[in-house]
Amino acid sequence: MIRVLFVCTGNVHRSALAERLLAARLPRGSALRPESAGTQAWPRAGMEHSTRAVLERLGGDGSGFVSRPLTAGLVLGSALVLGLAGEHREAAVRLAPSAMRRCFTLKEFVRLAGGEADGDGRRPDGAGGFPAVVAAAAARRGHMAPVPPEADDVADPGGMPSAVLSECAREIDELVGSLVRLCEDPLTVQVRAVLRVRDG
Repeated sequence: MIRVLFVCTGNVHRSALAERLLAARLPRGSALRPESAGTQAWPRAGMEHSTRAVLERLGGDGSGFVSRPLTAGLVLGSALVLGLAGEHREAAVRLAPSAMRRCFTLKEFVRLAGGEADGDGRRPDGAGGFPAVVAAAAARRGHMAPVPPEADDVADPGGMPSAVLSECAREIDELVGSLVRLCEDPLTVQVRAVLRVRDG
């Protein structure tokens, strides 16, 4: 099992959407396990109604969701930590500095992991699986053209009209779709092919 942790502020909108949309997009048999937390969250059961409605329109499942605060243990136990904004990545690194090379914003990771990939966003040879993708993204930091800090943020839809939340969810859905293409290891791809054949 490979834990991927999404982090936002309240673990109400952005990270909750990212966790459940990634879960919906992963192929059966994937080793990736999406989770989420918030830098200012507190434990509470149930997904916020508007978030759940937007999630389910995109094919995700909001059942059983529990918001929780970000901790050093969560950061250290995750193979990849993806903040929805730069402040969330920085909070994760402050809690667990040794995990710095595994901490990115979601947009930053998709941008860096996709560097030097072929036209469909995959690594040229698929070698090394998930750890190699994360290591390559970390290695490219500082070597690719910089972007403005806000360009790597997904804007907070909290307190905004429902259309803003819907647009945020669509943006996150596109990003996690890219994440799936970038992070599936060769074994997962093979499992999916077998299941397709079996299920006709």
